[in-house]
Amino acid sequence: MNAKPFVPNINAPEFVPTFFQKGTLENTGSYGNETVASVEDSETVAPVENGKAKMSTEETWEQKEEPGDSEPGGGPFGDGCTAEDIQQELEEEEEVPTPKVAPALPDAPKKEHVNVVFIGHVDAGKSTIGGQIMYLTGMVEKRTLDKYEREAKEKNRETWYLSWALDTNQEERDKGKTVEVGRAYFETEKKHFTILDAPGHKSFVPNMIGGASQADLAVLVISARKGEFETGFEKGGQTREHALLAKTAGVKHLIVLINKMDDPTVNWSFERYEECKEKLVPFLKKVGFNPKKDIYFMPCSGLTGANLKEPAEYCTWYTGLPFIPHLDSLPNLNRSSDGPVRLPIVDKYKDMGTVILGKLESGSISKAQQLVMMPNRHTVEVLSFLSDDVEADDAGPGENLKLRLKGIEEEEILPGFILCNAENVCHSGRTFDAQIVIIEHKSIICPGYNAVLHIHTCIEEVQITALICLVDKKTGEKSKTRPRFVKQDQVCIARLRTAGTICLETFKDFPQMGRFTLRDEGKTIAIGKVLKLVPEKD
Repeated sequence: MNAKPFVPNINAPEFVPTFFQKGTLENTGSYGNETVASVEDSETVAPVENGKAKMSTEETWEQKEEPGDSEPGGGPFGDGCTAEDIQQELEEEEEVPTPKVAPALPDAPKKEHVNVVFIGHVDAGKSTIGGQIMYLTGMVEKRTLDKYEREAKEKNRETWYLSWALDTNQEERDKGKTVEVGRAYFETEKKHFTILDAPGHKSFVPNMIGGASQADLAVLVISARKGEFETGFEKGGQTREHALLAKTAGVKHLIVLINKMDDPTVNWSFERYEECKEKLVPFLKKVGFNPKKDIYFMPCSGLTGANLKEPAEYCTWYTGLPFIPHLDSLPNLNRSSDGPVRLPIVDKYKDMGTVILGKLESGSISKAQQLVMMPNRHTVEVLSFLSDDVEADDAGPGENLKLRLKGIEEEEILPGFILCNAENVCHSGRTFDAQIVIIEHKSIICPGYNAVLHIHTCIEEVQITALICLVDKKTGEKSKTRPRFVKQDQVCIARLRTAGTICLETFKDFPQMGRFTLRDEGKTIAIGKVLKLVPEKD
């Protein structure tokens, strides 16, 4: 979270990892000196329009035909298994807000702003792909990467250097595991993307939920290497849980990147790609993604960068667009900027005043605006703010903001608090009725059961105080009698009570603040949506 903002050098020369340079070394002659010189020269050149230094391939993307609308990666699967009713309802009433971007040049048009979260099992290659994308889009200099590569080599970890662009603290680098959600930005011709690099390790799932709750689009990274795909996908693996949590966090579109295709055990084999796909589709369908519309599969290699920006030469059987052009070609998100201000707080710290981080879910914010911090009802004033580390005067929905506030101390804020406009504050309370689906729980769940509630960016202890009725998955009918318990795979309506006051809305009014997950003992037990808020009895 507290990673230093980095200034991209948009004119960075193309990066080739040293273990692919052997062949090219002869041709380039004095390779090292040239690149350094060119980097220094290029810094004096006038800025290239909007960070597009190397875009000679633009035309070829446009000429390429879009891959047909027939199932992108779906197979001949019948629609036998229906998605959870909840998930379908989770999709019905959704309005996703539209972000703007602080323009790089004063006259540049504002690009659409999209948040992409990278999820998947530990060691699937999420941070490496993130680092490679930042490199390919010119957000990390070649010099920096060379430095990382040298440092990684000293630790005998030369294949990890790309992930160091996102895993910035020492602990993450030593172990090669992401802990906090890494952030970075990159731009394509039409859009401005924020990468949220979520941790894959099961101990850090709460951090991953925080990352997914800010995302518009999820990229599920799968390792195709023999044995690795299987461990990530079996009962204890993180692939299943992450896909489910992303769905609950409101991510509608999922891109499945089948990574490590360059591994000797895979060697860009179409059979292995299809095998991974066949195992994933039924599961993703069960979680509630529609294989025809919401999921797109593509092979890639994070370490070599194959099929991320340019098509891979070894991979003749994949005809779709590579990853970055595919992201650019996605349809725009429809978002409303005239709604009430809602900004769930992800993190806060002291820096010449109180600074908070979060994604603006709806409404727009401008400098010197008076806002209210819920649930404590503190009135605060916005002194200044950064949108993706660029100063701005006003911001629309979907932007990741850092706000400097006046009138509140850092100690008085907790993650999960919400900034609202004074005319229209969000609801807060402790008791609510919700429809929940029990996903995985060995024994039965009775009234009095305690778990941890994750709703938007808030984490709070919660108790199920009463079970109101069971809901039939197929028909949606509610049972006449109160159940005494619920067990795995059942859907019920229950009354929940949190330990402290939290901010929440009903799912119908504001989906982003009405979806939640229940976790216990490091596992996701249930997902649900808030149906009704129960006023407190005095």
